[in-house]
Amino acid sequence: MIHALFETPSAYRPTAAEMAAPVPPVEAVLFDFSNTIFQMIDLETWLGRVAVAGCRTDVLKEPGAVAGIARQLRDAFRLPAIVALQEGRDLSSDRHRRAMRGWWGHVDFLRGVEDTAYRELTAPDAWLPYTDAETTLRALRARGLRIGIVSDFAWDLRVHLARAGLEDLIDGCVISCEVGREKPDPQMFLKACADLGAEPRATLMVGDNPVRDGGAAACGMRAYILPAEQRTGDRGLTEVLRLVASD
Repeated sequence: MIHALFETPSAYRPTAAEMAAPVPPVEAVLFDFSNTIFQMIDLETWLGRVAVAGCRTDVLKEPGAVAGIARQLRDAFRLPAIVALQEGRDLSSDRHRRAMRGWWGHVDFLRGVEDTAYRELTAPDAWLPYTDAETTLRALRARGLRIGIVSDFAWDLRVHLARAGLEDLIDGCVISCEVGREKPDPQMFLKACADLGAEPRATLMVGDNPVRDGGAAACGMRAYILPAEQRTGDRGLTEVLRLVASD
């Protein structure tokens, strides 16, 4: 057939038998971490912690202080030099720290307390699971599925899993700063599958970025992409259970 003459960008080559056979049922589920199963504490809470640790609580008492800081953060993040700093920032803790320090140096409230701000950013309790994360993970575990995390993250996110009491529900983590790669590099997804002993074609990737997380499709995996929105309630993770059940 004509379409068979054209190569589809892919990191896997299914056999003719595999392509003719039914799609295998899902046996493992991989999750992105940030903005998928966990989220950072809200801006006001983070600034409050920085203020206490940096002895700047008086600044936040001023009317409109938080909104003003948020505006400076947004404006600074658009600066070409700051945009450049973010490239590859999750490949190592040092690169990420430099990227954050460069950004925060343009914000009046954070200038001079960048180390304090970074400490509060990476604190074990600075990242919290979405309200439907634990129930979803436990339901997947009860069905006998293996669970992993594939994340572009600049430090060991396992400290946040442990703080939330969810580490026993995760069978493996592939983190960019530990492997020196970022999504959508196929090796991120393939390593996660190998670590779980799961076939890519029998694995579902769940994330919020169609380019980075959707890159799992190039490995023969299925992908479910959540809306890229800053949710404050359930993340919509129970939908994953429906997708798995459909198999």
